[in-house]
Amino acid sequence: MASIVVLGAGVSGLTTAMLLSRNPAYKVTIVAKHMPGDYDIEYTSPWAGANFFPMADELNNRWERETWPELDRLAKEVPEAGLHFQDVILYNRQKDVDNSTTGDWIKNLVSNDPWFKDLVPNFKVLPREGLGPEFASATSFTSVCINTAIYLPWLVGQCLKQGCVLRRGVISHISEAARLHNSGKKADLVVNCTGLLASKLGGVMDKDVIPARGQIVVVRNDPGVMTTVSATDDGEDEVCYIMKRAAGGGTILGGTYQKGNWESQPDPNIANRIMKRAVDLCPALTGGKGVEALSVIRHGVGLRPLRLSGVRIEKERIGDTWVVHNYGHGGWGYQASYGCANGALELVDEMLIPNARL
Repeated sequence: MASIVVLGAGVSGLTTAMLLSRNPAYKVTIVAKHMPGDYDIEYTSPWAGANFFPMADELNNRWERETWPELDRLAKEVPEAGLHFQDVILYNRQKDVDNSTTGDWIKNLVSNDPWFKDLVPNFKVLPREGLGPEFASATSFTSVCINTAIYLPWLVGQCLKQGCVLRRGVISHISEAARLHNSGKKADLVVNCTGLLASKLGGVMDKDVIPARGQIVVVRNDPGVMTTVSATDDGEDEVCYIMKRAAGGGTILGGTYQKGNWESQPDPNIANRIMKRAVDLCPALTGGKGVEALSVIRHGVGLRPLRLSGVRIEKERIGDTWVVHNYGHGGWGYQASYGCANGALELVDEMLIPNARL
């Protein structure tokens, strides 16, 4: 038997622990400062939309490509997980085709010939004549939207069913995690899924990890479609997207992508711009009645754990502890969660399978 501590209980940590614990030879303890049900600026996953809007380019799409089949299965077969299908329209503005930082961030998503066109259902390029003059192109497909308030506890339930133990813990150095396995013995390996906190955790201190602040407004209105646009006129770090969470989770209006910004409180001026952009892009959101007809549930801020050099899926020996890293997903943690967890699992198996067979 091999003992593993998974550090972190966001979507990456819980998905990784769930896949690891499917192997009866692995005894998994999840250690985290924050757990599902908590709302804290350090804990990103509850604030996410979340959905499947592929952001990777052709060469780096493994994580998202491997995740879609499972999200598709959950939406079809596991209603209690809190996913549902949504029709998507993606707009690419003419002015963003050659000149926009934000447009560059999602250029693969709004492409007319993306790598995922044969992965997701019903992909098509919309006729140019049906678009407004400000749009160069638009595409549509069927995706999923996740109610994170349901999905994260569902992941916890799957972990518990497979024998995982969850415990609260606050550590200053990653080597401490190995001593928090519920067996009372030092764990054979630690999986580091600490997200944004990887920038502050002793033994890791990854200065490539920074927040990409996302501010949202959650409303009761039904847009009838999940949509986004390549950029906005309100600055390079302000974006526009609309998605309706499953099972009464409300509609997410976003947002911002503010690199290096740690501010935890919503900015009222940004909130007003978010709501105006959403209603302008999708008038059906309020039945043509304008921003005043939005029924606001709450305002929120989440800090995406962006790693400037890309997601980190690799193994490392830190002191006397073997560590597998799985962090740095930025704004695509959910939509790459199964792919990245599988990548981490492969590394764990490389190191522990001989021990696990004893």
